Amino acid sequence: MTKSQTNTGKLDRLLEEQRQYIAQREKGYREKALKLYPWICGRCAREFDRRGLSELTVHHVNHDHDYNPPDGSNWELLCIYCHDEEHSKFEAFVRYGGGADSRREAATFNPFAGLKDAMNNKK
Repeated sequence: MTKSQTNTGKLDRLLEEQRQYIAQREKGYREKALKLYPWICGRCAREFDRRGLSELTVHHVNHDHDYNPPDGSNWELLCIYCHDEEHSKFEAFVRYGGGADSRREAATFNPFAGLKDAMNNKK
């Protein structure tokens, strides 16, 4: 056996161990989250039944996959699409920084501001 074959075998073994570790860890908190929360996406409100349950994921609110309190306070059920979007937003936040510099002021326009007076003058 050559050195590269040995390294490849070792790498495959390490990757398989990592996959098993992630699957085992995920099974624990996923099962708990599915018992705690209704099977509805927390963003788009899509409802799931047992057939489509594989498309419902457990999102860690603080993005720490090792922080799994038993009360589920760090979990949120999201469909795979909303989960991907949430992680994309987080990656953009990490890469480009927060939006504190681009904070917008609240809208102050009130389209019904003069409606009461207009209706009183009509009488």
